[in-house]
Amino acid sequence: MSGSLAINGKSVKTPKEFSVGLQDIDADSSGRNASGQMVRDVIAKKVKLEMKWGSLSDAEIASLLRDVDGKFFSVTYPDPKVGGQATKTFYAGDRTSPSYSWNDKYKSMKWEGLSMNFVEQ
Repeated sequence: MSGSLAINGKSVKTPKEFSVGLQDIDADSSGRNASGQMVRDVIAKKVKLEMKWGSLSDAEIASLLRDVDGKFFSVTYPDPKVGGQATKTFYAGDRTSPSYSWNDKYKSMKWEGLSMNFVEQ
């Protein structure tokens, strides 16, 4: 990934997968009219970031999850529409972290990864 990722100004570990979704939010009045033509009233344009990290230690995953624990937080990320870094306010969507191993032999890496998405406020 070109660029860097920071949450509330703090650099975080680079995810192994990163994608930026651009979403149009339509008003309830949007839809097809009696002639079958689409009528849209776009009331907002929002960004959704989807990220996946590889194996993480307890300390690494705890730090990432604490960083997004607030209601809203700022994220600086590579934005394809801007053509560089952008900073916007997001909230965290679903967060999933599958276990790597319960075996004491693998104490340093207990988590197979972390996936989560951020939705622009």
